[in-house]
Amino acid sequence: MEQRRRLSKGFAVLGVVVVALVVWAALMATKPAKQQHQPPVPVTVATATVEDIPVTVSALGAAQAWQAVTITAQASGRLTYVAQEGADVRAGELLAQIDPSLYQANLAQAQGALTRDQAMLADSRAVLARYQALLAQDSISRQQADSQAALVHQQEGLVEIDRGAVQAARVNLGYCRITSPVAGRVGVRLVDPGNVVQANGAAGIVSVNQIEPIAVTFTVPQGDFQRLSNASAGFSRPLTTVALSQETGQVLGTGELTVADNHVDQATGTVAMKARFPNAGRSLWPGQFVQVSLTLQTLPRAVVIPAAAVNQGPHGPFVYVVGADGKAHVRSLVVALTQDIRAVVQSGLQPGEKVVSDGQMLLRPEIAVAARTGAAPAARQGPSS
Repeated sequence: MEQRRRLSKGFAVLGVVVVALVVWAALMATKPAKQQHQPPVPVTVATATVEDIPVTVSALGAAQAWQAVTITAQASGRLTYVAQEGADVRAGELLAQIDPSLYQANLAQAQGALTRDQAMLADSRAVLARYQALLAQDSISRQQADSQAALVHQQEGLVEIDRGAVQAARVNLGYCRITSPVAGRVGVRLVDPGNVVQANGAAGIVSVNQIEPIAVTFTVPQGDFQRLSNASAGFSRPLTTVALSQETGQVLGTGELTVADNHVDQATGTVAMKARFPNAGRSLWPGQFVQVSLTLQTLPRAVVIPAAAVNQGPHGPFVYVVGADGKAHVRSLVVALTQDIRAVVQSGLQPGEKVVSDGQMLLRPEIAVAARTGAAPAARQGPSS
């Protein structure tokens, strides 16, 4: 009897628990779920602007002397003078001097031989004139007159040889005084005064580089070569060329493209170019590496955004535009070109609209964003990356 009462009580308690669970489940099912709130995604935005954009071709180049001369001795002897290192010299200014004593003596000897042979020739001609007069009177044989005439011709040849020897001696003496063939800057001397130099020695004595004007050489791919050719009407018009520092991007000089090589290098598919810079401020120096930029044309009033704002999707390029509602909206667009760190938009975007330039990886369409303004895309003078 006691056991039955216990079982009845247990079933009653179990029934109460089941009813309570059913009621709790029903209440939870009818209670509205809490809305999950996602905070705005922090992004950097930039404003689409209207600018005149220069279209350029860029390359790595190197400055070199417009004319570079290594001065080599053409006469052997003791070096008595060399121009100061680092000095600026004019064309025709003395660069080096070789002891001329031996060559002066050779010139004097050649001049003496010429004077002697000229005197002998004059005497032989006078004798020939007398022989010819006697031959007309039939007082001497024709053989004597002919022999004297042959002697005169022989001595005329000796005089010509002497004149050549005098001229050669003068040339050799002139080689002792070495002048600069170009205006430029003297480099570090290769031989000090007091040394004996040999004619046509391989080492040379000193070098002179013309740096006003100066040249910048570079190569461009054949595709860019064609663009340059079209922009200059087959290189019949000069193209403005800008040289910039590799380290800072500072403009070092502005010149003109003057030479395009006459062939495409088949090994590299490039064409060599040469530009001329006045270099009055000497900001360019032979051997210096620079960035070269040539302007092909200028796009007027182009819509410009940072290149980093452009994304690539399955249907082409697109950007996230931040609307007045503070949300990111996907916008397809057509990009005309990417120049340096800027993209020129052909269609799909209006000036003044704000685009996301950083933080796109966390975005999806219609998501709220917390926008902060980034720096405007400045025009970089160096070549595009």
